[in-house]
Amino acid sequence: MKSKTTRKCLNCSEQFIPDPRNRERQCHCGKEECQKASKAASQRRWTSKEENENYFRGAENTDRVRQWRKANPGYRRKKRPQPPDVQQDPFDNQCVEVVEVIGLAQSGVLQDVCLAQPALLVGIIAMMTGNVQQEDIAASARSFLARGEDILRMGRGSAPSPHHENQTRSVPAATAASAPAI
Repeated sequence: MKSKTTRKCLNCSEQFIPDPRNRERQCHCGKEECQKASKAASQRRWTSKEENENYFRGAENTDRVRQWRKANPGYRRKKRPQPPDVQQDPFDNQCVEVVEVIGLAQSGVLQDVCLAQPALLVGIIAMMTGNVQQEDIAASARSFLARGEDILRMGRGSAPSPHHENQTRSVPAATAASAPAI
């Protein structure tokens, strides 16, 4: 077994114990600035060789780099962070009745369209509010439902809800009272 011999670092001139696997060639210690100096010296030695003189220049080297990039797509692209995990359990597929949309559009009854397409309603609420969690969508749906009921009640001539600001009825109260029920 060979004894541990020390060497003098070519950069900082301090004594160090070389790595046993690289004892014959190691000339720099493990400090960061000495490793940078070692790398710079290695680069100078490599580029000073005649065969490496134009390694990064010329048309054939440009083609070589193009070939390598074609063989290794996405090598230099930044890795995008993975999207965060969804904070709710995956939902079961809903069985939705197949409804002829043309017939509903012709009838013009909003309730029929909304009741026939529950996923449509949830999607619209999610798009409007930007929420994707079920609890948030449910809270928004309750708020929208209350507002819609208030609007429909106002059309029948009842007192306005405290949820609405100063709104006027679309039909005068005298006309609304004598109108037939729907």
